[in-house]
Formats: sequence, C-alpha cells, structure tokens
Amino acid sequence: MKKYLLFLIPFFSLAQEKVSLQNCYNEVEKNYPVASQYNLLAEKGELETVSINKAKLPKLDVNAQATYQSEVTKMPISLPGISVDPLNKDQYKATLDAYQLLYNGGFVKASANLKQAQTKTEQQQVAVTLYQLKAKVNQLYFTVLLLQERVLLLQAKKDWLQKRIEEVKVGVKHGALLPSSEQVLQAEVLKINQQIIELNADKEKNIENLSLFTGTAISDNSQFEIPFEYTAPDETVRPEITLFNLQVEQLDFNKKAITKSRFPKISAFAQLGYGNPGLNMLKNSFETFYMTGVKLNWNVFDWNKTKTDKKVLDIAKNIVSSEKETFELNQKSQLQENEKEIRKVEQLLEKDDEIIALRVEIAQASEAQMKHGVITTADYLVEVTNLFDAQNAKKVHEVQLALTKANYNVIKGN
Repeated sequence: MKKYLLFLIPFFSLAQEKVSLQNCYNEVEKNYPVASQYNLLAEKGELETVSINKAKLPKLDVNAQATYQSEVTKMPISLPGISVDPLNKDQYKATLDAYQLLYNGGFVKASANLKQAQTKTEQQQVAVTLYQLKAKVNQLYFTVLLLQERVLLLQAKKDWLQKRIEEVKVGVKHGALLPSSEQVLQAEVLKINQQIIELNADKEKNIENLSLFTGTAISDNSQFEIPFEYTAPDETVRPEITLFNLQVEQLDFNKKAITKSRFPKISAFAQLGYGNPGLNMLKNSFETFYMTGVKLNWNVFDWNKTKTDKKVLDIAKNIVSSEKETFELNQKSQLQENEKEIRKVEQLLEKDDEIIALRVEIAQASEAQMKHGVITTADYLVEVTNLFDAQNAKKVHEVQLALTKANYNVIKGN
C-alpha cells in the first residue's frame, strides 16, 4: 500500500528556489508601478503644504508706472503774488510695497491641514490599488501551485509505470505475459509525457504573468509552497474602509477651511516710493515718499456661497457613508460564501481519503491478477489510472481549499 501512496508525496530538490505567497504579496507592494506613487504623493503634499504656509511670510512687490493724462490738478483760485507751477501731464512713480499678514482667522493653517488630509487620502488610494492586486496574485499563484502538484503526480505515476514495465519485461521474457502487455504500459508513459509537456507550458505561462505582477524573476523550476493556514483576526480593517474614513476626514477639513475663509483678514503694509509728483500732488518735482498702515478686509456678504458649499460637502459625506455601507455589506456576503466553500471542500477532502484507500486496495488486487494472467495489462492500467485520478482530485481539493482560505483572508483584510 505504501508504494501507491508515494504518488502523494512530492519530491523537491534542495537546490530549487522556494516561492511563498506572502513573498509575492510583498514584492507586488514594492515593485508594482503604482507603488512608487506613495513616496511621490508624500513629497508632493509636503511641498504643497510648505507653499501654503508661505502665506504667513511677508511679501515684497516692486511697482513702477509712467502715465500721461489729459488733465492735472490745478488751483481753483489764483492768489496775488503767489505763482504755482502747473503739474506735468506726464507722471512717474516707482514703489517698493511690503505686506505682512497679521490675522486671517486660521485659514492658512486650515488650508495646510486640508492639503495633508488630501495627501493621506491619495496615498490610501494607492494602498487600496495594491491590496486589490492580492486577489489576482492568489489566482496566479495557486494556478501555478496546482499545475506543479499535478506534474509531480504525473511524474510519480510515470516512474512507477517504468518499474512495472521492467517487471513486465521479465514476464514477457519467460512467457508469462504477452508482449502487448509491455506496449500498453509504454503507450501510457508516452501519454504521461504529453500531459507533462502541456502542464509545464501552462505553468510557465502563469509564472511569467506572476513575475510581471511581482516585478521579480521567478524560475520555471521554482518550488511553490502551500501557504500555512492563517485566518485574519477580527480587528483587521480593509484598506478600503480606511480610505472611506480618510475621505470623510478630508471633507471635514474642507468644511473647516471654508468656515475660516469667511473670517476677516488683517495685514500690515508699508510703501516706499519715488516719483513725480510725490505724495504732495501740488509739488511738481521728483520726491521720495513712504506710507505705512494696517488694512482690514472682510467679505461680509457672499450671497450664501459658504452655506451652499457646506451643504455640498455634507451631501458628499453621505455619499461616502453609503459607499462604505455597501462595501461592508458586500464584504460580509463574500466572507459567508467563502466560509461555506471552505466547509464544502473540507468535506470533499474527507471523502477523497476514503476513495483513495479503496482505490489502493483495488489497484493492489489488480496488480496481483495481472501477474497471474487473470486480467490484461490494459485492465490493470485502468485501475491504476483510477487511483491516480483519485489522488489528483485530492490534490485539486487541497489547492482549492488553500486558495479559498487565502481569498478569505484577503476579503477580511489580512
């Protein structure tokens, strides 16, 4: 019985490269093109925040103008003995203007906070995109794993048949078996070789696709490991949920920035200039001058624009909340479906063991009958193939169970 069970024991060379599912996840997060956006968004957000905060710094403007006007200021009366030169119609002025924001109700800080919230949201969107690739990685990884296991089973069956061929040759030589008995087994070996070629071609194709996703070179001879059983803890949170929360937080910061924009703005200013005329409009000569003071700006009435903008943000928050509820509902449904699938496959595996045990006994009995000429080699081969099919079905169910559990963890948030 043990020699038949050898079909189920995979043999790996120690020199083979090992590939794990978690490794593939890690490589996707590092190498998938969109992953580079995370640091780029952080750098972009930092620069934008610095730019916003520069509104607190003093501003210097240089202004110059030359004008010609059709009329100038004149004295409405003439005084005896006093002569006043008329102003030139061409006038010139150059100024250096300085402004310093003193108070704006915290609008600059609110704008900076809003920008930081936007950056976090954009980065989380990248995290969501990368996380959603796990489902694709699962599909490719377990496809390769299944093909790998099927090739190993075929190779084990081929090696076993090669030994039976040697035994049959002895029987043919001594006249105990017909020459066709050997030919039947050799034809089956050739058929197995064809199947191995097909499976290896499919395996190479899926490994190439997995290499593209992970951004790493994976050898066709790599050993893909069956992941250990792991169930995500209850407190895990899907990155999509975090994204929804960040979107709501961003809308709150946006609302605060709108509120702060309605506050009065107070700034100090100073002006140093040189021109003709100067501040004394009646003096017809180039003069230096300066002016300093404080300025208040307050848009008292904005036709309820602020109120409308806040209502828009409230509606946007309701939309995000509904999207979050929809996502959580779908997640719950998917988890229930996967739990049922896991229980079903586990029950199938229990039956697989029973079927294989019976097939082993039948195959052993058939081998003894073949050696004694009770049945033909073709009849015996049918029972061997039935045993192999049962073992192959179990391997399919094992990989299917591992895939379903991996998908369950992804759905849950691991």
